Amino acid sequence: MSVQPDTHAAMEARFQKALWTLDTPAGLGQAEALDRRFLVYRNNVQHGLCSALAQRFVVVERLVGADFFAAMARVFAAENPPATPVLIDWGQEFPAFLEGFPPVATLRYLPDVARLELARGRAYHAADSRVADPAALMLGDPSGLRLRLAPSVAAFGSVWPAVSIWQNNQPGAANNPLPAGPEYALIARTPGFEVLLSALDAGQFDFLRTLQKGRSLGEAAQHCDPTPVLALLLQHGLITDIEGDPQ
Repeated sequence: MSVQPDTHAAMEARFQKALWTLDTPAGLGQAEALDRRFLVYRNNVQHGLCSALAQRFVVVERLVGADFFAAMARVFAAENPPATPVLIDWGQEFPAFLEGFPPVATLRYLPDVARLELARGRAYHAADSRVADPAALMLGDPSGLRLRLAPSVAAFGSVWPAVSIWQNNQPGAANNPLPAGPEYALIARTPGFEVLLSALDAGQFDFLRTLQKGRSLGEAAQHCDPTPVLALLLQHGLITDIEGDPQ
């Protein structure tokens, strides 16, 4: 006897629900052994996802502990199952999940640390781009020029010392005192496929964000000295195009 379409659809829906639930499902198969095999399969899937999430958010795992992270990752996976088999696209919602996850409510900096790690991952996997000839910046007054930056470049900002927390939790790093105020950074991938994280002050952060909006160098540099940020961008080949003519 063939399976009716509505019966098949109902079974598929039950399977998907049971795959991501945190509870122990019952009655998925026609025998107890089949249910046990499903539980093994489900545990393997969830373990694989938890491991993938831990590799993406290494510092978050270190801050909360491996056991707690694994339990938290299962809750996240149950609420946010992958939409595609490409796991590089999975985990974008994790920082927002942390904001609403009661057990970490006292770790108010944790979502921003996750955002920093997410930005680093995006930078590493960003599209390749050409490197612009910097000669135009050396001719005349460059204030009217507009810079196009590499797809990997991100301006990261946090009201918490998220940059210092991340740095303190790198292998072999010293546990330096945390600053009291907000922190900012430029995140990008170098031509050598290393992910750059360079601390910025508030003015440099605004300068970088203004450049990314397509504004001119003169507009972006109204409230800060642009030299340190421009030096970083030039040193690491992060300018892809220079538009306009020097004045």
